[in-house]
Amino acid sequence: MDKLPAWFLRIGAPFFYQAVTRLFNMSIATSSVPCQWKVAYINPVPKPTAPQQDSDYRPISITPILSRILERIIVKNFLYPAITEPLASLNFSDQYAFRPTGSTTAALIAILHSITDLLSSNPYVIVLAADFSKAFDSVRHSTLMQKTAMLDIPDTVYNWLIDFLSGRRHCTRYNGLTSSMLDISASIIQGSAVGPVSYIINAADLSTVTAGNRIHKYADDTYIVIPATNVLSRAAELDHLSQWALVNNLKLNRAKSAEIIFSSSRHKCLEPHPPELPDIKRVTSITILGVTVTNHLSVSEHVSGLITKCAQSLHALKILRCHGMSDEALTVIYKAVVLAKLVYASPAWWGFTAARDKQRIEAFIRRGVRLRYYGRDDPTFAELVEDTEDTLFTTVLRNSQHVLHNMLPDKRTYTYCLRPRRHELSLTTKGDSRNFFERQLYKDMY
Repeated sequence: MDKLPAWFLRIGAPFFYQAVTRLFNMSIATSSVPCQWKVAYINPVPKPTAPQQDSDYRPISITPILSRILERIIVKNFLYPAITEPLASLNFSDQYAFRPTGSTTAALIAILHSITDLLSSNPYVIVLAADFSKAFDSVRHSTLMQKTAMLDIPDTVYNWLIDFLSGRRHCTRYNGLTSSMLDISASIIQGSAVGPVSYIINAADLSTVTAGNRIHKYADDTYIVIPATNVLSRAAELDHLSQWALVNNLKLNRAKSAEIIFSSSRHKCLEPHPPELPDIKRVTSITILGVTVTNHLSVSEHVSGLITKCAQSLHALKILRCHGMSDEALTVIYKAVVLAKLVYASPAWWGFTAARDKQRIEAFIRRGVRLRYYGRDDPTFAELVEDTEDTLFTTVLRNSQHVLHNMLPDKRTYTYCLRPRRHELSLTTKGDSRNFFERQLYKDMY
């Protein structure tokens, strides 16, 4: 709403960058945010394909670009370093969103690893997928700043964040109409650069209440993994979630939360499953961050859904070709759209894929070759996944601050080096070979 578009700032940067730099430095030094940066308009973005009600829209604030630039500076230089070494009362090791090296792939790898690890000593494992209603829009500012005060950040930055959240106003634009201005009393300001990291700070004190249970978070998506030995703790974990949500001005949506019981298809589970929880739906398959997994750790349903969606994209490419688009451009679109969907989070789920599903994916890739969207000499899907896995494993191995680095075993000290090794990690008792790290640790280790 400051009427400063991105193209103008980009073109004029050589002429007024010094003034903008001085403005940024003064804003941080005086812990004050210009009032023009606290006004935004809301652009409702539909969540489902065909929204039916108001709750089907996500309110995104269109904030000033200059504000977003300074917010990114605050996040990169102060907040990210602070969350790498927080106090004991705040834990970010189980959070995989909105932090350096965090991703949905990393979250899926950690969740599936926890499930298979607990299945090795339990007949079944329960996963509670919790859903919070309007989590990003309900965060109380006072509670958020109490937790932010526990981080090691300068006082000027802390006070800047307080001023950033106070005195904000917004209006909504939809179908050419604009609402009146209203004050904001909560929310982390969806659409801002500070907002995402603010939410993970707000959720950093959420943990399990029973020893042996594990929790994994990706923003407001929360998954509690409970082994069969702790089956009686399900109600306590849900009550704790509800109580935490109440204290933090959130609401646990039990209608959208789900429970799934995983059991190994390799070993028959003779122990009966516990009764269903009240108000929590029990499912046989669950979509975790875009990847569908059944209660027997099968991803066949996910592969079928992928192929169906990508087949629709192939139809769109055919229409573009009929309108005269060149083969070179179609190849670029095919790789950016179709292959990107197929490869998404593949290091996490590829090990759980059956041979028949792998053949289906390779057959779909060959179909793209026949339609001249993909080269005959281009890598197969298995080679694409292998390259993606190698890149991720190397990154985790070399970066001690990576969110998955703590899942690596300790290094082994060798007094000799007769042959080059892929890694210097100790090879402990081999676990479930379907997991990403199990496959990578033993790869090419003859």
